[in-house]
Amino acid sequence: MTDNGLLRDSDFLVLGGTGKTGRRVVERLRERGLTVRVASRSAEGGRQRFVWEEEETWDPALAGVGAVYLVPPGELTSPESASAVRAFAARAVAAGVRRVVLLSAREEEAVIDGERAVRESGVAEWTVLRPSWFAQNFSEDFFLPAVLAGEVRLSTGDGQEPFIDVEDIADVAVAVLTEGGHAGQTYELSGPRLLTFGEVVAEIAKATGREIHYTALDEERFTAESVRAGVEPHFVEVLRRLFAVIRNGKNAHLSDGVQRVLGREPRDIAGYIEATAASGAWAQPTA
Repeated sequence: MTDNGLLRDSDFLVLGGTGKTGRRVVERLRERGLTVRVASRSAEGGRQRFVWEEEETWDPALAGVGAVYLVPPGELTSPESASAVRAFAARAVAAGVRRVVLLSAREEEAVIDGERAVRESGVAEWTVLRPSWFAQNFSEDFFLPAVLAGEVRLSTGDGQEPFIDVEDIADVAVAVLTEGGHAGQTYELSGPRLLTFGEVVAEIAKATGREIHYTALDEERFTAESVRAGVEPHFVEVLRRLFAVIRNGKNAHLSDGVQRVLGREPRDIAGYIEATAASGAWAQPTA
């Protein structure tokens, strides 16, 4: 590490290295010529095998690492997730890790336990990122099947959310991982505009030229339909809670984390929608 806090002289471990944020963080670190360990459940393709449920995989992943992008296991709000983060953070400190960047969330009080685990771990430099809902949830998983089917049915009502482009999360994460001046900071990250889920779906429909609709459901109907669709009951309960936060307007505010870290405005979801529509990801499925 140089005097100005730049981290260059050791490996970077990226947990969730094949996920929505993780793989983008990996790409950016490699573009800077840095050595990256891509943690995943499989060691295929030169990845670092890392399994949260198998603690014997932790130490090999951490050996010689200077900084970690920490994506918690499972449901971020669960006590089990916070416990695992606490144990891993302690192991990271013992291995000599100097910097930890935790991917958290801004709409859930329950994530505080996971954040506290990192803050209290003794790591020299920690930073917490609290992003809003990912724009990419409409194209990379989560809501993609519903968009392709032409109807998104959720219990978010008319609640507004400042959807953030995952590209911005990755830009922020890499800046915090590699640059100085972010130790002890918690950054809330959001896009620049408040939108309902219905408004996002309408923008997707316009960009694709397809008939795609949003239908607001009450919690009971959403639960029943999700269970019939085969969604695990515990995950249905998580979604009910998260959607209630949105429906009740508790997340309807903008945050300035992107501006504070990168010195620019966050990407608007319109750019993501235009690019995704052009890629064909939302094209009408063929029979």
